[in-house]
Parts: sequence; structure tokens; C-alpha cells
Amino acid sequence: MSAALQHVRTTTLDIACEVAGPPDGVPVILLHGWPYDPRTYDAMVPPLSAAGCRTVVPYLRGFGPTRFLSPQTPRSGQQAALGHDLIELMNALSLNRAALVGYDWGGRAACIVAALWPERVRCLITGGAYNVQNIA
Repeated sequence: MSAALQHVRTTTLDIACEVAGPPDGVPVILLHGWPYDPRTYDAMVPPLSAAGCRTVVPYLRGFGPTRFLSPQTPRSGQQAALGHDLIELMNALSLNRAALVGYDWGGRAACIVAALWPERVRCLITGGAYNVQNIA
């Protein structure tokens, strides 16, 4: 992928993201699963960028150059933590609404945001056998 690697600081993480496309394009956040990384979306980013979308492909917590800010933060892959990471990433990037695409862990994060903050989601595309459990 030829996207630029950016680091986005949230309250919990320094999230490494690959960002491509026009800065004012429709934001599309592409979320990988475990044990993969942003390479999953290498074939999707160029056509989305060419169509005028701004793609954001983060390394999820525990992957690649994404780092926890505090050694005291519990290391968790729970769906609540993943959803929190995603909404904080959107806030840090000033993305009021975005298309969310994900599978496995990324799909869970996307579904949590869609369930708890539906006004922040332009559309939702997920894949995988499990997404949200016990949202209530």
C-alpha cells in the first residue's frame, strides 16, 4: 500500500494508521482482524481512493506500530475496548461520520460503534462468524 503512515493519539493508544485519498473525501475506515494487519486491504485502497474516498486503515491494538500510552492499561481484545478504540480514532481524526468496513476483531469494533453511535456510521460492512455479543 502506498498510503502514508500516520500516528493518531487517543486517550489510550498511539494508533498507527495508513491514510490515503483526498483529505475531504468520504471517510472509509477499514478494520483488520486477528492475526492480520492493514495489508488485508491493499487491493481495496487504490480503487476507493480513485473514487474520491479517504481511507483510514489502522493497526488495531496489539498490532504493528500501534502502542498503548500507559503500561497500566489492561491489554484486552474485548469488544468494548475495540469499539472504544474506534470511536476515539474517529474523534481524534474529526470524523463525524464514516463508512466502517471490518472482519473478525475489526468487524466487532465496527458493530459496536454502529450499535452505540449509529449517527456516526454512514454504512457498515462486516464479515465473520461473530460480531457483537451482549450489546445490552
